Amino acid sequence: MTATKAPAPERPAAEPHMSQPGRGGVGEGPARITPTRGRLRYTTVVAALCAALAAAVVAGLALGSVRIPTADVLQILTGGAQPSPFRTIVLDVRLPRVLLGAAVGAGLAVIGTVLQALVRNPLADPFLLGVSSGASAGAVAVIVLGSVFGLGAGLATTVTLPAAAFAGALLSLLVVYTLARSGGGGFATGRLILAGVAVSYILSALTSLILIMADSTDHLKEVLYWTLGGLGSARWDMLALPAAALIVGTALLVALARPLDLLLVGEEGATVLGLDTARFRAAVFVLASLLTGVLVAYSGAIGFVGLMVPHAARMLVGAAHRALLPVVALMGAVFLVAADLAARTVAAPQDIPVGVLTALTGGPFFLWMLRRNRTEATA
Repeated sequence: MTATKAPAPERPAAEPHMSQPGRGGVGEGPARITPTRGRLRYTTVVAALCAALAAAVVAGLALGSVRIPTADVLQILTGGAQPSPFRTIVLDVRLPRVLLGAAVGAGLAVIGTVLQALVRNPLADPFLLGVSSGASAGAVAVIVLGSVFGLGAGLATTVTLPAAAFAGALLSLLVVYTLARSGGGGFATGRLILAGVAVSYILSALTSLILIMADSTDHLKEVLYWTLGGLGSARWDMLALPAAALIVGTALLVALARPLDLLLVGEEGATVLGLDTARFRAAVFVLASLLTGVLVAYSGAIGFVGLMVPHAARMLVGAAHRALLPVVALMGAVFLVAADLAARTVAAPQDIPVGVLTALTGGPFFLWMLRRNRTEATA
């Protein structure tokens, strides 16, 4: 009798994963495929994040140098409270700040997710790649030089500031992308992060040079607080453009979810499947720079949100971008609203720039990611 070989069991469905071990260095090598078993139900995750965002918003409105009872906050939000100092604090001071923080956190997290897919590097982030620094340099030039040459504050706020921030973000991203590419069209070992750090240093020096040459102390404190990243200057008239950019930008990126997924399987695989990778990357780079420029123009350079949040979201819902991007946006909003609340309360009444706190948490996370990727690369 001849033994018959049993058919091999079917393998579970798999999806791209951002962890990319390889011998070449951080973020290189083919994309690893991981099964989707054990993931939380998507609707449960979204519902939990919506509840967490609502709780963070209410906490952000109730807590601060002046504590307001939660019942009063809810009454004010529903329009049932009479005019009072609490009403002014909630509606005119804290609510614009909380909403701006939610929009900026969601946008930076979405941008970080997309950049990690575009360059196939889990360490990509608008801050680490110099995009935020480029936006900062452009915006600082408008703030300082606009005052020197007599440009109106209203013009700088509504038109010139976001335009200059976008131009700086796009230029810095193009420079980093060009420096990081190797002769074969891929990314050289470690060159992406090194190029981003180098460009960030150059742009930071340029920002300092602009401040020194302006020879004016009027904007020094404002620019310093702004370059560290802060939401203290939020007003109702500042919310329309960031909110519109976030909604439109995220909707476009969700529509581009399939090409983003294709990039995770590698350059050659994406090309074989019909994706013009060069043209697609260029278009999404412009979109990411535009969104970064708008957000940074109103919040300053807040780092590491786009690095930490995407990794946490992938552990919950996987790497498929159609499901990932909405979760990333919600999680980024929750994270930055909570971080800004901590910035307002840990040293109250002193208002710490929220970018300081995100750097204190993001720095160790970045070192952990470096160690993790080095371990996977040598495994």
